[in-house]
Amino acid sequence: MEYFSAILPNGIRLVHQYVDSPVSHCGIIINTGSRDEAPLEQGMAHFIEHTIFKGTQNRKSFHILSRLEDVGGEMNAYTTKEETAIHASFLTEYYQRTIELFSDILINSTFPDQELKKEKDVIIDEINSYNDSPSELIFDEFEELIFEGHPIGRNILGTPENVKAFTREDIQRFMAENYNTDQMVICSVGKITGKRVFHLVERYFSHFPVNRRTFTRPKFTGYSPGFKTVEKETFQAHCLIGGLAYDVLHANRIPLVLLNSVLGGQSGNSRLNLALRERNGIAYNLESSYTAYSDTGTITIYFGTDKDNLDKAISLIKREIKILQNKLLGDIQISKAKKQLVGQLAMSQENHEDLMLTLGKSFLIYNKMDDLEVIYKKINAVTPSQIMDIGNEILDFDKLSVLIYK
Repeated sequence: MEYFSAILPNGIRLVHQYVDSPVSHCGIIINTGSRDEAPLEQGMAHFIEHTIFKGTQNRKSFHILSRLEDVGGEMNAYTTKEETAIHASFLTEYYQRTIELFSDILINSTFPDQELKKEKDVIIDEINSYNDSPSELIFDEFEELIFEGHPIGRNILGTPENVKAFTREDIQRFMAENYNTDQMVICSVGKITGKRVFHLVERYFSHFPVNRRTFTRPKFTGYSPGFKTVEKETFQAHCLIGGLAYDVLHANRIPLVLLNSVLGGQSGNSRLNLALRERNGIAYNLESSYTAYSDTGTITIYFGTDKDNLDKAISLIKREIKILQNKLLGDIQISKAKKQLVGQLAMSQENHEDLMLTLGKSFLIYNKMDDLEVIYKKINAVTPSQIMDIGNEILDFDKLSVLIYK
């Protein structure tokens, strides 16, 4: 993969890949998320994601929304436990318009009181809506269970009480402390040279004052497996089984990605999907997922099923895990699994918006982006014995936690 990268004197990084397409994508990814909040700040990173579009020294909220939409583009944002992103898709001729708008939003946002008040109501509605969705809520409550007492365990949306109390001064203080210039990556994919993008970034971002990060995130320690059942008025039982996994820099990260793909990843022929849905017909929503953070990670298995089938489903999951722990994948099995994962990665890069965000996140963490050939070699180097060893380490039943809604 040929990409252009550069760094401004204030520490802001740029990564750009040329693609031959009339539509371009650009974003800013900041290494700040909900785990960087103090207890009374819970929900702040997400609140900023909403309110940063509500007015600047140069534009009102309507003008921010219309700046790209008037020319057929669109802008969006998201917040995770460890990052905040603002990104846009637009016709290539509007690169300058987009990058100037990003600069204005990040440096000149005024957070008007009337707009903050309206957005608080919107976010509280979002929190209430989320609480009405057990298949989503259970993931947040599970991380609260396994990361008990640690900032990484808190949910991203925050609490209504916290959100109501946020002020403009709170927002500005949080941004000054956490929106550090050496923790920002501008990522771009489009039909434009890297040199041209750099000139635009230099023009609109070089005046940002140097604000390098001086703190380190507190690491999570002291995990203890938990088991919790919550009575819910739902038609189905919802269940999450999982525990701690590898961080983003761990040598076993890619083997665990492959193991997760085999166990219950995206494909319909994953072992859990075949066992619970295809052979027994007892689960429609079913997935396993591996999430890697900067200093830890999680592996989870989620399913929803009729309450009468809950115990059977858990038994089938344990059976499939035991098979992975005690029986090596055959040559044909591991070859298929590798090809499947490689194909999924290749297809994800065909989506240029996903590619842009992947570039940004990779540079944020590793300060580089491996091309597909390098990634393929790492996947192909995984052995059946590695899969078995990791299965025994990460999916050890004595180390797993369980959360059930029924």
